[in-house]
Amino acid sequence: MSAGAEPYREALAAAVRHATLWLESQSTRRVGPQQAARELAAAFDGALPQSGMAPAAVVDYLARHAEPGLMAMPSGRFFGWVIGGTLPAAMAADWLVSAWDQNSVLRYATPAIAAIEDAAGHWLLQLLGLPEESDVGFVTGATMANFTGLAAARWRLLKNAGWDLERDGLFGAPRIHCLVGKERHETVDVALRYLGMGSPTVVPADSQGRIEAAELDCALDRIALDHAAASGQSSPPALVLVCLQAGNLHSGAFDPFGAAIAVSKAHGAWVHVDGAFGLWAAAVPELAGLTAGVEGADSWATDAHKSLNVPYDCGVVAVRDAQALRSAMGLNASYLLQDVDGAGHPSQRVPELSRRARGVPVWAALKSLGRDGVAEQIRRLAASAAQLAEELTAVEGVEVLNDVGYTQITVAFGDDAMTRRVADRLIADGKVWMSGSRWHGRDVVRISVSNWSTDAGDLATAVDAVRTALEAARSERS
Repeated sequence: MSAGAEPYREALAAAVRHATLWLESQSTRRVGPQQAARELAAAFDGALPQSGMAPAAVVDYLARHAEPGLMAMPSGRFFGWVIGGTLPAAMAADWLVSAWDQNSVLRYATPAIAAIEDAAGHWLLQLLGLPEESDVGFVTGATMANFTGLAAARWRLLKNAGWDLERDGLFGAPRIHCLVGKERHETVDVALRYLGMGSPTVVPADSQGRIEAAELDCALDRIALDHAAASGQSSPPALVLVCLQAGNLHSGAFDPFGAAIAVSKAHGAWVHVDGAFGLWAAAVPELAGLTAGVEGADSWATDAHKSLNVPYDCGVVAVRDAQALRSAMGLNASYLLQDVDGAGHPSQRVPELSRRARGVPVWAALKSLGRDGVAEQIRRLAASAAQLAEELTAVEGVEVLNDVGYTQITVAFGDDAMTRRVADRLIADGKVWMSGSRWHGRDVVRISVSNWSTDAGDLATAVDAVRTALEAARSERS
């Protein structure tokens, strides 16, 4: 007989208590962690205990000893990377996902999860203006969303060339020419490497990181000419994969989708869009121009933990060609109950056979916000970034380096040494968290406005923290 809820009751109560204290601390606590991993090791490592501990006591111990090593990423004052917070409905739904304990692989076995994730996928396609026939999969994050979309591209391109990838693998397969913008995110490169497609051809980008459509056209022409010269004019055309970007991590800029997709399609290319945080701009009418034409691509990757603000881990991939996605990701085994309604198992759209019900928090977030609420949330993030950039520009010695049209701000403070010194002071101070980086040959501080809870007070704190850090850095130098 099942033990029922009783063994869980005290542990769950302890978890609620500690989670509530953690969330309540976000408005005042230092953003950065107070202890490093090596300092925390003594509390968590050592010999495996001979005897166990009561579940509620384990939760108390875990929360107490982990707290000094936690970063306040849910805080509205966290600007370090493109990391959103978590909406209340999405967090609570994620707790239910853990309690339900469903392995979301088969429609027949977990029909509730399949129905919820199907609905979440349909809503996302509607919200982002993507083709309604697209298949949607929920993966771990944007890296695996890129991987999955590119795997579908690889399968389709080779299939159309008459190559049986399942039977023959990649050895001896026709070459797929991959093209990327100079300022694409490195996760695109790593996904291509995972897929055995090697290093891509890099196409120049403009000052904000947007791929140059004319240069892309020239690069595609060169590939076509070289292929014809090597294989003969009557040979099939080269296999081409073009990766575009919605949201540059330094500038927030978007590739010119209309022009870039048009020249790509003229060469028979599959077009994939890495839109980890930028694809959400399509949900806002006044920002939709940033993604104009993006629906003409073949696959899209995004991350619901970023701009939508659901818990980790929840990447999203959408692929127009459902057969390509299911052929690239799916498997068949005698013990797996077959799909009975033709809609496809969730496992046919993702790389994993065992996974949690990631789409449920996405459904909860969309249900709680609605189309208007999502638009307002993204609108507010972009408006906060614009306000923060304007106020930082008014601080003597702060140079905003990008055109702030979305949620990203990149700043410098004179020379590289001063910029590094200010970044160090900001982290040491702890009121906000902003990450250092390099862009266009300069050391910079990158600011990402990604959290639904960031408000006017958080922005004021950020400006004051930058001003204080800059003054301290100047004093050190003098």
